[in-house]
Amino acid sequence: MFSRYRKTPEAQQARPAARTVGAPPGAAPSLVAPPPAAAPNAATLQFRKPAQAAQPVAADKDVKRREKLSEIRTEMHRVLLDTLNLGALDEAPENELRAEIAAISAEHLQQMGVVLNKDERATLHQELYDEVRGLGPLEPLLKDDTVNDILVNGPKQIFIERAGKLQLTDVKFRDERHLLRIIDKIVSAVGRRVDESNPYVDARLADGSRFNAMVPPVAVDGSLVSIRKFKKDKLGVDDLVRFGAYTEEMAAYLQAAVACRLNIIVSGGTGSGKTTTLNALSSFIDNAERIITIEDTAELQLQQIHVGRMESRPPNVEGKGAVTQRDCLKNALRMRPDRIIVGETRGEEVIDMLQAMNTGHDGSMTTIHANSARDAVSRLENMIAMAGIEMPIKAVRQQIASAVNLIVQASRLQDGSRRMTSITEVTGMEGDVITMQEIFRFQRDGIGPDGRIIGRFTAMGIRSHYSDRFKQWGYDLPAEIYEPTPAAR
Repeated sequence: MFSRYRKTPEAQQARPAARTVGAPPGAAPSLVAPPPAAAPNAATLQFRKPAQAAQPVAADKDVKRREKLSEIRTEMHRVLLDTLNLGALDEAPENELRAEIAAISAEHLQQMGVVLNKDERATLHQELYDEVRGLGPLEPLLKDDTVNDILVNGPKQIFIERAGKLQLTDVKFRDERHLLRIIDKIVSAVGRRVDESNPYVDARLADGSRFNAMVPPVAVDGSLVSIRKFKKDKLGVDDLVRFGAYTEEMAAYLQAAVACRLNIIVSGGTGSGKTTTLNALSSFIDNAERIITIEDTAELQLQQIHVGRMESRPPNVEGKGAVTQRDCLKNALRMRPDRIIVGETRGEEVIDMLQAMNTGHDGSMTTIHANSARDAVSRLENMIAMAGIEMPIKAVRQQIASAVNLIVQASRLQDGSRRMTSITEVTGMEGDVITMQEIFRFQRDGIGPDGRIIGRFTAMGIRSHYSDRFKQWGYDLPAEIYEPTPAAR
């Protein structure tokens, strides 16, 4: 059967012939199916109707059938790689590619003497399509909108995070080579590489999901893969209020803070919702402003019309050509931005970020890893020190106190929920100490019988240090916003 998606007959002749499923790996391959009159061998009997085969114990039969189906998938995937013209598949319509896979599958199943029922055949075709066009066993998890993170610990152990909780799945790769092939497929698509000399890599999937991989020998028990899925539907402020991430009063305060161009740091741990919070805050920025975003892996989903996006780049094979976040940030200062948003500050770019906040780029925002507002300030000090900037500690703190106006703390609680647990203003310096005041806090009251955290958002009864600025910009917040919420009875 001729198809423009298949290799030429000459190219196909160079590939090894299909072997009968169940035959020893070293056995001589054969393209000829067993004659109809010949007695079926043991491998073939596994795929005949029950009346034609001995009746083993039901559990043993299911196990053996799954093993044989796994062998079939492995063999069919090899056949597809040998048969398909991979260079012609990039632009192939999905329906045509599925039809071609089904045709090749039918031909070689017949050659192997294998009979599958309708459901097994449909499952096989879908898995083969995912191998050719998608990311193999990971494809169903990527399509599941309830999955937030995919964590691969070697070929046989894959976890997912759903609703803030980790769960072990029954998804597996065939072996380490299969997993490495999928990793290479991902990184090569974005012009990066991963091997023994460069055993770790950051990349971005086609849908925008963040991808990180570490391969042996650094990964001892098999390659480690982490995928933070990209949310197609950006969560807005109203959505987060509805989900209980914060209250309407807190949203009104944050709207005033962003619109009045306060410099904001979103602080939190891994998976606490920092990027989601930053996306929500950015929705309050006026469309008339020019925004420049800088990230290691582009995740921000700003809805404004005037946005310039930049992404850092790792070094090439020769160790050259790297473009760091600091390089991007320095260049951004020459691009006439109204605001600069750095996806995550975690290195020497911190000093340039603080200087930008202090030199006419009010309203800039970034995220950092820290467990509280006070820890966030300490982390800024540490990053400046690690950048090799020799400054007296008082001068460093004055720089921070002058640049940063607001610290928003995001946390993932033990029940998996994500909350904005604190909003803290930086008010200045007293001696050598940076002074801060907490405006809102999430007050934990206990744990419910279902394991959910019981708590409430409350104002601390302190008037904002920036109230006069809010008024000047037309955001005169009512005094009720700052009134503490009474404890639940």
